Amino acid sequence: MSKRIILLPGDGIGREIIGSAKTVLDAVAEKYGHTFNFEHHTIGGAAYEEHGTPLADETIEACLQADAILLGAVGGKKWDTLPPQLRPEQGLLKIRKALGLFANIRPIKGFAPLLHASPLKEEVILGSDILIIRELTGGLYFGEPRERREDGNVAVDTLLYHRTEIERIVEQAFESAMLRNKHLTSVDKANVLESSRLWREIVEEKSKAYPEVTVEHMLVDAAAMKLITDPTHFDVMVTENLFGDILSDEASVLTGSIGMLPSASLSKNIGLYEPVHGSAPDIAGKGIANPLGMILSAALMLRYSFELDKEASEIEAAVNKTLESGYHTADLDIKNGKKVGTSEMTDLVVNQIKRK
Repeated sequence: MSKRIILLPGDGIGREIIGSAKTVLDAVAEKYGHTFNFEHHTIGGAAYEEHGTPLADETIEACLQADAILLGAVGGKKWDTLPPQLRPEQGLLKIRKALGLFANIRPIKGFAPLLHASPLKEEVILGSDILIIRELTGGLYFGEPRERREDGNVAVDTLLYHRTEIERIVEQAFESAMLRNKHLTSVDKANVLESSRLWREIVEEKSKAYPEVTVEHMLVDAAAMKLITDPTHFDVMVTENLFGDILSDEASVLTGSIGMLPSASLSKNIGLYEPVHGSAPDIAGKGIANPLGMILSAALMLRYSFELDKEASEIEAAVNKTLESGYHTADLDIKNGKKVGTSEMTDLVVNQIKRK
């Protein structure tokens, strides 16, 4: 198999961990006879420095021609004073819109050696395995108008959803539920918001095509509480953009470290894969960043974009074995473990892949 992969390192530690993902993918390619061709482009603050915009048109065009995209992280204090349209984070919103990335897939699954590091009791989180599916191109983040009025004393944001936007993300959720435990929780605020009432109606309509899937509707405030008190209740969760942004970050505490979490943003034709954590500019260049979220994002790429489930599972198993052997980066906490840096952690994962 030959695939073209765009690498968008971004800012801060993104530039370091993207190299870790490439190293792991090179090892997988060598072992299984694949060819992965990599091409680097800028996004975020790095793109602003080079092009005067957080996402250049030539980068969008390259991504549209690729088979998949790996992204590190964007942002940093040095760009905080830029106008809103030039901030690094606008590069993320722009690429999602340009590529039609409507579904954000975030698996929340704990690694046994790290469960003790979660602020929740181990008996509460043991066995939790959640797939959160977030709509990515609609809602408050994109609705118009969004403006200041009355000399800046009034602010307006618009929560706008079209039926087609809801239908496609709900279909993605049902398909995912069919591949797992056939249990889908749809999260909304239907007791207050008209957009949520439309959302709930569409979920009910789509459920008729998936009679094997048990569907429950849950208000977002109740879902936020239950994620902490009873996370094993959930299997697949689906929700709109803002709610999904908040709930998926809340769920990250289940794992004991946000540095372990991968994500996928999908359209009908292409996927963009990135770790959940930020650019961490305070530790950039020190060689201590955790590359595992980025490496696990590469595994998601193999699974979702290339249908290489065996190779993806091998990466995930290699990460788990490395942690079970007691190795961890500075952000993690393993009892009686050995702390290593970015490059050494990457090499340990590669060695696990090569020895199988």
